[in-house]
Amino acid sequence: APAPAPAPAPAEAPAAATTAAADGGEVGKSVYNKTCALCHSAGVAGAPKPGDKADWGPRIAQGDATLYKHAIEGFTGPDGGIMPPKGGNPALTDEQVHATVDWMLANSK
Repeated sequence: APAPAPAPAPAEAPAAATTAAADGGEVGKSVYNKTCALCHSAGVAGAPKPGDKADWGPRIAQGDATLYKHAIEGFTGPDGGIMPPKGGNPALTDEQVHATVDWMLANSK
């Protein structure tokens, strides 16, 4: 009788997902502390502070894709607040920016 092939896949998937989530969280936190906290921790130029549900609510409602786009390309908000491209650090990769947005969202919902 053939061995059931589906059994190993489900066992591996959660482990891989957990590892990716843990790594993404650490990358996001590190990038936030080195680059983003300068403005976001103090609310400079209207930057939403992590953990401030009122600040983040309308932004979260726009969807992750919009938040990634604004964080990578830069954005001027309706209140005149400015998000510089990649937080002013062009050396960041898109993946690092995504991880940081994800980390900030996870701490702001």
